[in-house]
Amino acid sequence: MLHREVDEQVVIAVALQDEENQGRCHGSQVGRLRNVDSISILGCDTAGILGLLPEQKHTTVIRMLAYGASADQVDEIARMGKSTTLEALVRFCDAVETLYTRNYLSRPTPWDLQRLLQKVETRGFPGMIGSIDCIHWQWKNCQTALQCDYENRKCQTSIILEAVAGFHTWVWHAFFGVAGSQNDINVLGQSLVFNDVSRGQGPNITYQVNNTVYQTGII
Repeated sequence: MLHREVDEQVVIAVALQDEENQGRCHGSQVGRLRNVDSISILGCDTAGILGLLPEQKHTTVIRMLAYGASADQVDEIARMGKSTTLEALVRFCDAVETLYTRNYLSRPTPWDLQRLLQKVETRGFPGMIGSIDCIHWQWKNCQTALQCDYENRKCQTSIILEAVAGFHTWVWHAFFGVAGSQNDINVLGQSLVFNDVSRGQGPNITYQVNNTVYQTGII
């Protein structure tokens, strides 16, 4: 019990110090979330007792997302009720989607593409507008009737996520939901990443390699 009380006092002290620092540091991630959802605001109850800390909620939610943990699994660390934890998870995801979708999941504009080309050229990859790859997300509770379709080469049921990211981890394309039994080529054939290029409507960009001018970027 003593260790728990000391831990809580330390967490509160750190949180209050962060509140003071945010007055001098603009644009913090917690501050941005606070503008979108009140879940990131430290409040008090009617007795004047501090409620759950924003950092406490964010840490719990990120741990659940990172490790695929349930609300019960993070209870020892979070010290939050199950219903509160699940509510924090939903509201955190909604806030992140509202805050970052326009910037991080929108297709790059011509200005964005030129900026990407300039950056990658200095790294020795002229014309590369992003890196594409697929990752398998394990589907632990896959229905028995679907296991044959979703079983990958490691004999695990999974769902495939295809994503394109720039040099500074800007993910501007995501395609999720393909059965884990399929390979990367099959996923690429179903995604929309090259639809504009195949229709001849690709972005108008210009770069040069070995004294040859190209107008189609590569991934």
